[in-house]
Amino acid sequence: MWEIISNSLGATMEITCDSYLLFQGETNLSNGTRAFLYFLGLAYCFIGLSAITSKFFHSMENMMRQTKKVVWIDPDTKLPVVKEEKCWNYTIADISLLAFGTSFPQISLATIDAIRNIGQLTAGGLGPGTLVGSAAFDLFPIHAVCVVVPRAGSLKKISDLGVWIVELFWSFWAYIWLYIILEVWTPNIITLWEALLTVLQFGLLLFHAYAQDKRWPYLSFPFERSERPEDWVPQASAYNEGTVSNDSCEVLEVGQNSDENIVDIFSVHASASGAIYQNVPGSDTEEPTKGKIVEQDLDILSIWKLQFINALMLGRAEFKMESVYIRALRIIWELMLFPWRMLFAFVPPYQIAHGWIAFICSLVFISGIAYVVTKLTDQISCVTGINPYVIAFTALASGTSWPDLVASKIAAERQVTADSAIANITCSNSVNIYVGIGVPWLIDTVYNYFVLREPLYINNAEGLSFSLLVFFATSAGCITVLVLRRLILGAELGGPRLWAWVTSIYFMLLWVVFVVLSSLRVSGII
Repeated sequence: MWEIISNSLGATMEITCDSYLLFQGETNLSNGTRAFLYFLGLAYCFIGLSAITSKFFHSMENMMRQTKKVVWIDPDTKLPVVKEEKCWNYTIADISLLAFGTSFPQISLATIDAIRNIGQLTAGGLGPGTLVGSAAFDLFPIHAVCVVVPRAGSLKKISDLGVWIVELFWSFWAYIWLYIILEVWTPNIITLWEALLTVLQFGLLLFHAYAQDKRWPYLSFPFERSERPEDWVPQASAYNEGTVSNDSCEVLEVGQNSDENIVDIFSVHASASGAIYQNVPGSDTEEPTKGKIVEQDLDILSIWKLQFINALMLGRAEFKMESVYIRALRIIWELMLFPWRMLFAFVPPYQIAHGWIAFICSLVFISGIAYVVTKLTDQISCVTGINPYVIAFTALASGTSWPDLVASKIAAERQVTADSAIANITCSNSVNIYVGIGVPWLIDTVYNYFVLREPLYINNAEGLSFSLLVFFATSAGCITVLVLRRLILGAELGGPRLWAWVTSIYFMLLWVVFVVLSSLRVSGII
């Protein structure tokens, strides 16, 4: 696909790339121009991932609100009593819905890379590199964002330490396991059984986390659970939502007892008076509110039609700024979002089937964007000569982890505890290995085992193993600080603004250390 033209002394003169993305005329452009355009396309895809994450999160909230009727006999009156119970367990939802859903861009990218590689003896480099880099992005930058999200002085702590310890254990074990199969058991080789055991451990994580949540004897830690809200995401929080009336949420404009810093840019809609921010409905039959209470008898087609109307309307938020430059930037941003909004308006309303259809459709769109990302990455590597692992550690890991950041930020803002925000981070790291790497490797090893009669070979396994060691060292520093915050401040997130920002900067520095050392090692510089 690409070659380096060298002179007789061995000095590199030029990198040529004959492949193209859309049309053959691209090859007539300079490599610098092509790389710039491909990077712009990559950034635009990441914006799309953020936009579809909003749809995904709304659908997941509706799924979590689904209830079932349970009939039991009152021991005193001997009469049947009907009780509404949540269908989803908090812990299982955090792992299987939140963590799996937000990790789906990385999983899709790795799976597409594996399918493209079927028939090859060596595994593709984009998947493993992206997933290990994504683990570092999840642990460091997302913690850095979540720790400063609560208002100054407010604290949000993990209510169920036992579940968090279980999730943390399986998260660290995932990367220890990856190091073992890469360096100890069968160096540089992945066998069918290693890939199968990797996938099956995701089921063990679910089982152990559920056992801890239910406090099963011999399988759980004896930690008491502090009080947690009845709803997975409360219908109203103390600072970023409006008042609740008749199971509907009244939405406030920015500046009306709300926090300007926590507005979701993908939920802006226009009205005669300015910007109105869409809120998540309180029930499956409720239409997203637009500044006032909405009737609950709207049919699904009307709601779906409203999605297209909202996509066509550019937000006119002024954010209390009269500067013409700010308004111009706002218009440009809205125009950039317009194609994504129109495309994602085709996602069925999340009021249908408790949000399941919207959830699945969101994942389909995420897979489509992930495929485009893999093609763009191939082109960037081709025209620049940058090692694909370096691109995976940096650009791909950060971009595909953006839904993780958005979901954790929303959870940190809207939930009264830190459980889901932090669980999304730790569980996403587990999902990255057990599913994101396990499934693609299983696909390739099954083919190689039955067709080629060969195992799957891993290129640059030494570089990947080195990245794992750096990740272990830096993650120990991250977890230590979280434990110290719990002991000193009483919570993992929030607290005095100065200390929150100090913690945030520290987490970001850990991420920079990981990225720099991993990139230098994979490139053969160290």
